[in-house]
Amino acid sequence: MNTIAEDTSDREIIISRVLHAPRELVWQAWTDPKHVVHWWGPRGFTDTTKRHEFRIGGVWEHVMHGPDGANYPNKSTFKEIVPLERITFLHGGGHEEGPGATFVATWTFETVEGNKTRLTGRMVFPSAEARDFVVKEFGAIEGGKQTLERASEYVAGMQSRPFIISREFAAPRDLVWRAWTEREQFAQWFGPKGVKVTFAKFDLRPEGMNHYSMTGPDGNAMWGKAVYREIVPPTKLVWINSFSDKDAGITRHPFSKGPWPLQLLTTVTFAEKAGKTTVTVNWLPYESDADERRVFDANLESMKGGWGGTLEQCETYLAGIRPAAGT
Repeated sequence: MNTIAEDTSDREIIISRVLHAPRELVWQAWTDPKHVVHWWGPRGFTDTTKRHEFRIGGVWEHVMHGPDGANYPNKSTFKEIVPLERITFLHGGGHEEGPGATFVATWTFETVEGNKTRLTGRMVFPSAEARDFVVKEFGAIEGGKQTLERASEYVAGMQSRPFIISREFAAPRDLVWRAWTEREQFAQWFGPKGVKVTFAKFDLRPEGMNHYSMTGPDGNAMWGKAVYREIVPPTKLVWINSFSDKDAGITRHPFSKGPWPLQLLTTVTFAEKAGKTTVTVNWLPYESDADERRVFDANLESMKGGWGGTLEQCETYLAGIRPAAGT
């Protein structure tokens, strides 16, 4: 006798994303507490694990900390674990000083396009009203989207060795932050030495885009673009960088002899100490394949020149404007 499945569409939330990583790696990122703590939750959130018993009947207890300082205790009990395929748990959680939410979550891991993974979360609530409350009170749909976006960024780091460069500037952090985030200032120094950068668009907000041309000494112009993922004044900027065309499409590196990554995850942090600011750039291939990561690795040394020259120009620019900042 066939059983008709219950229609839960009016009381569920489904989020899904294809991650450019093999299923075994995505499974590891989801199930190992030393990994999941780095990406679980919307942007701006951090997570503290109190207990993580990954077994049927085991409990995952953790506290999510919002960017406003609010805490969100969570407690989940694992009901089903099918290795590399499916995880189901009963979840309860919410604001520590307000109402919470209960739902059954099922996460599935599906290999697609050869060596990528479709990660899907399906959360079924007791009622449509309970689902709507979570969407309105906690921004669950957008939060889920951001969580999977953070997961895609984290697995990129699990597969690649990043390029990292730091420079200490003799300037307070607020001044350095403005140099990186205000169009008129950014245009004065950004880019490799000898290259003139002109911004066609400068839109500093999450999902906003910088679209710019880079003209070398020979007069030839290349295009690039940066799409912002995260902006945390005055401590962090995250964007996806790529070569581009005049219409803001994504193109390959015009001079690379191999398949340079189409996209690079760029994280820039700003740390202040004793009136000086250390800027650290972390660059790694994003949504890349093995050949792109190989080309990136082979060019780590040459990146020191490009980013080193850029930071040197930033240093010169800051030295020239610092006296005016104190007046």
